[in-house]
Amino acid sequence: MELRPYIDAVRHELALAAATGGDDARELADRLTAPLESAIRLALLDALSEAAAEITRDLAPGSVDLRLRNREPSFVVAPAPADAWTDQPTPTPAPAPSPAPGEDEATVRISLRLPENVKARVEQAAARAGVSINTWLIRAASAAADGDTPRPAVTNPATGGQRYSGWVR
Repeated sequence: MELRPYIDAVRHELALAAATGGDDARELADRLTAPLESAIRLALLDALSEAAAEITRDLAPGSVDLRLRNREPSFVVAPAPADAWTDQPTPTPAPAPSPAPGEDEATVRISLRLPENVKARVEQAAARAGVSINTWLIRAASAAADGDTPRPAVTNPATGGQRYSGWVR
């Protein structure tokens, strides 16, 4: 990704603003453009880095990395690993429940420490549901806070072992 067009756009806007102030302002703007270029480039890289981190949180266990080569950033996307040992089709993700009033206004970040065996089970459950770990944890926490408890899967041998699983309200 080239940052030059964005930096040139800021430089152009600065020149337009300085032109209204006369020759002294234009001269000052010309002197400021070189140091501003570095500051703009750094600010853009910070924004891109933050964007990659946010996407990674939603894409987990996949990831998005920002790499810098020759002063130009590039994104590297690592998709979630496929479960090679299963021959079952990937489940389609269930539609996200509609948020309660005021629920989508803001999000907060918390740190959650899990024993490794619990983390592995959460990762597997999220993969089975076809959602990110973050989404799975949000749904589980919401259900627990609402007093809902997950119902065990029901197997009915009389109908050929048909299986139902999910949340029941």
